Amino acid sequence: MQWPISITVNGVGQTHEVEPRLMLVDYLRDVLELTGTNIGCDTSQCGACTVLMDGQAVKSCTVLAVQADGSSITTIEGLAKNGKMHPLQEAFWEKHGLQCGFCTPGMILAAEDLLSNNPNPSEAEVRHGLEGNLCRCTGYQNIVAAVLAAAESR
Repeated sequence: MQWPISITVNGVGQTHEVEPRLMLVDYLRDVLELTGTNIGCDTSQCGACTVLMDGQAVKSCTVLAVQADGSSITTIEGLAKNGKMHPLQEAFWEKHGLQCGFCTPGMILAAEDLLSNNPNPSEAEVRHGLEGNLCRCTGYQNIVAAVLAAAESR
């Protein structure tokens, strides 16, 4: 059985028929071929699959594609505009907020949600805002510095 869905992804309308059990992360990666959204744990623990759904950070491994019907989704591919990196992407680059890069898309989208709700966060607020996203490489210091730098540049 297939269900029709209509979702706006990175500003582009998408209409497909999907199985009701298809997860949003699999829809993004397998149907739309947007592979910047990573699959890390499949249990919502790591945050590698974080995307923005109607402007709020969600872990796409816990959202069914049919639940996103009618929503607007932003993935890491949708942040850059006109070939220019988003300020958070720039800040992660400049402040060395990434090493292997696996967690980076989810971290950046979680940070975008944080900064859209709190444009001038403290270091403690950044750490709290990112606590649902795990990084095994960096120790978080440079990630926090990148988010704070992006907040200053807004």
